[in-house]
Amino acid sequence: MSFNHNASAIFTRIAQMLELTGADRFRVNAANKASRILKELTTDLEPLAQSQDSKALTAIEGLGKSTVTKLIQLATTNTISEHEELSNKIPQGLMQLLAIPGLGPKTVKLMWDELKIESIDDLKNEINKGTVADLPRMGDKTIKNITDALTFMESSGGRLHLGLAMPIANHIVEHMLAVEGTTRAQYAGSLRRGQETIGDIDILITTTNPQAARDAFTAMEPVTKILANGDTKSSIRYEISTATGRFKDLTTPDQIQIDLRIVSQESWGAALAYFTGSKEHNVALRKIAIKHNMTLNEYGLYNNADNRNDPIACESEAGIYAALGLDVVPPPMRQDRGELTNGHLPHIIELADIKADLHTHTTDSDGKLTLKESATIARNRNFHTLAITDHSQSSAIANGLKPERLQQQIKTIHDFNASFDNLTIIAGSEVDILVDGSLDYNDDLLNQLDIVVASPHAGLRAKPKQATKRLLKAIAHPAVHILGHPTGRLIQRREGLSPDMTELIAAAVQHDVALEINAHWMRLDLRDTHVRAAAEAGCKIAINCDVHHAADYDNLIFGILTAQRGWLTPDLCINTWDHDKLHTWLKSKR
Repeated sequence: MSFNHNASAIFTRIAQMLELTGADRFRVNAANKASRILKELTTDLEPLAQSQDSKALTAIEGLGKSTVTKLIQLATTNTISEHEELSNKIPQGLMQLLAIPGLGPKTVKLMWDELKIESIDDLKNEINKGTVADLPRMGDKTIKNITDALTFMESSGGRLHLGLAMPIANHIVEHMLAVEGTTRAQYAGSLRRGQETIGDIDILITTTNPQAARDAFTAMEPVTKILANGDTKSSIRYEISTATGRFKDLTTPDQIQIDLRIVSQESWGAALAYFTGSKEHNVALRKIAIKHNMTLNEYGLYNNADNRNDPIACESEAGIYAALGLDVVPPPMRQDRGELTNGHLPHIIELADIKADLHTHTTDSDGKLTLKESATIARNRNFHTLAITDHSQSSAIANGLKPERLQQQIKTIHDFNASFDNLTIIAGSEVDILVDGSLDYNDDLLNQLDIVVASPHAGLRAKPKQATKRLLKAIAHPAVHILGHPTGRLIQRREGLSPDMTELIAAAVQHDVALEINAHWMRLDLRDTHVRAAAEAGCKIAINCDVHHAADYDNLIFGILTAQRGWLTPDLCINTWDHDKLHTWLKSKR
């Protein structure tokens, strides 16, 4: 784990433990804020912290003197004294209790104080003994919900990848729209914001027949348990089937919770905005409403001076933002990262802007599509360019191409391109960046390629300094067009490299290299915070599907959502350029 992410995790634990001790809310908020800032930074703070450069650290927006002191302490002693002191006061089993839905810090603290519950096992035992029922606000229904949540946690195993959650949500939206009386349906929450992983799924609908909607929702075949079924909200556990197919070895939850919320037609926009979030964005939006002497909630935007209490805006999200004098914020940008304070928002990239894919694999290496099959799909998507970038020779497990095979492939691709209409197919390679930063083919062969995507595949546990040096060397190579999935991470499976992204971005700008957002939902690498830093620096970005199967072309939406979370504009994305502009740039590096 990188220094920044380790520090972020420690500050999160500090905030949680402060809550459990009943500490001042200001201290809790300060720790949470520090955690968030550290997680989003692209510059590795370890060198500054190790050198005890407090002036440079406090110059970073959001890092106060107290946070900087703790960062220096972490870098020089490998610990933060406040964290150690709190850890000595609080049984670590209490931290696990906070992960149980419905158990907040106040309740966990009450259980600890009154019943000496210090772990999940303690909680189970006290529930079985009946003592938890004696605590305030612990009725039979609440205890049953806690018991169900414990069972669910044991079976679920974690959060669901964006690419697995979205098809489920789309299916349910279609299912609900087919129900008589349903007039609108949309998923909301973290899924609509395009987060990498999803804890649960929120579905909002409007309907003239609420009972039919509730019945259709709770009677779906994959439903394993009905958690609630009230007038406006129904909750279910939904079984996830990934036992067969390409992802049979993927560690994923067995079930996910899905909530259906029935809202009025008049409040649709307000409800959709509220349940989309994020929490931080909603809080910031409500503060703006207060400054305008208004109140904003899930039912609408109200003028506080209007005794009739009729909403100023409620039917559409656009109407609410407009009434507050704001540009409509696209859902992926709703993160409280300046989207409400920067004046007019930039026009961010959209799915329809993409005109090329520059990272695809065929049956010549480890892909499942032939050259013709992949080209046909790309042409049907109205792309003007397709790059074939099979693996290089060091990727033996991926049937990487030896130099002789690559030279033959280059000829085959060029010959095929001459006979294939309405699509330009170019010969490239996803070339391994070796551990010393050199590339997997000699320069003569690299210069025969129309495009070079240089990617790290091995040595992904290197320390940040070593990783940075390795990737900087690859960026500086004159034959490289794109730095592919720079960290090599796999979400929830492999952390990958933690290079100093600020240095990589600066080098990419200097050497006119594009950094890739790998759109596969298991990678999403670059991640959104990296994209934001790159966009602010004017760095070129490529959004590629890393195609191995036909279905991988559909992963483009996940790369787009990541780009939108990073405020990427179309002009910086080379996949949006017209044919001549893209090919002029590709040839400029030859």
